Amino acid sequence: MKKNVLNKNLNYLIALVWLVNGLFCKVFNLVPRHQEIVETILQVYNGRPLTIAIGLAETGMALWIVSRYKRKLNAITQIVIIASMNILEAIYAPHILLGGKWNGVFAFLFILVIYANQFLLKKRAY
Repeated sequence: MKKNVLNKNLNYLIALVWLVNGLFCKVFNLVPRHQEIVETILQVYNGRPLTIAIGLAETGMALWIVSRYKRKLNAITQIVIIASMNILEAIYAPHILLGGKWNGVFAFLFILVIYANQFLLKKRAY
């Protein structure tokens, strides 16, 4: 597969991950565990408004990815957010994580995909 086709497809796949986790899991509350994680980390009783805000931010991230605006800044922002979220989850809410200790491994692999897509496979031809 050509680099630019792989880059384009990975770009949409990465955006889809943010969209599903933000809009469907958090905003539409299809995965209530996400709200429980937010409440545990932030030590709040009703974390629904914060969960929705995080979900909307993640949905915004998906739109930013698809827009291809400031791609390097976008990739670095994604990497920092994913690393930060997973460190906080591992420290404060490991018992709620679906993947348990594997959650960090999957997050690291996702970070590698984002890095490779932006800094190794990027072509401006699409």
